[in-house]
Amino acid sequence: MRDASGPAGEPDGGRASLEELPGGLKGAIEAILMVADQPVTEARLALVLERPAAQVQEALVELQHEYDGYTDADSPVLGPAVPRGFELRSIAGGWRIFSRQHFSSVVADFVLDGRSARLSQAALETLAVIAYRQPVSRARVSAIRGVAVDSVVRTLVQRGLVVELDADPVSGAARYGTTTLFLERVGLGSVDELPRIAPHLPGIESLGEYDDTTF
Repeated sequence: MRDASGPAGEPDGGRASLEELPGGLKGAIEAILMVADQPVTEARLALVLERPAAQVQEALVELQHEYDGYTDADSPVLGPAVPRGFELRSIAGGWRIFSRQHFSSVVADFVLDGRSARLSQAALETLAVIAYRQPVSRARVSAIRGVAVDSVVRTLVQRGLVVELDADPVSGAARYGTTTLFLERVGLGSVDELPRIAPHLPGIESLGEYDDTTF
């Protein structure tokens, strides 16, 4: 554990202990999650806050319940449970605060200010193929969709949903896969949790018949 003492035994930089801060451990976790731009793991929180991982996990679960509106049923002053407008979710291997789903239209109106950020049908289909077949080259995606997908893949990369993973060992073509942001957007912890719909994608089982020079 880091020594927070200065040369004369004084606190280094005046940092107060968690016990001295309003909200204690849970307040500190909230402060970190509020500024995090990606899910934060329990291990990372435990390291930064210098607390056992089990204690951090317990605090996270308590916060999750509080946001979901769980209250002390024995308290006559708390009243009925009312969920917050935000929620704490365990996703993509870590924890992050999200606006609650049933406020999505309100949030979209505020964030987008009238601009559409929805993916096109072509982009959704391409993203689905990449998600299920990753790592996969653009040529193989083109083969399964029957159209060129270069511009669509570039859009997905720009949106942060897809990233170049490696190169095909035979052809040298770039192969793509999904990102942590993709998992966040679809609400999954890992790609292993994707619904088993691959057999319903046309031609997906015959992708081995195509090589990376098809398109």
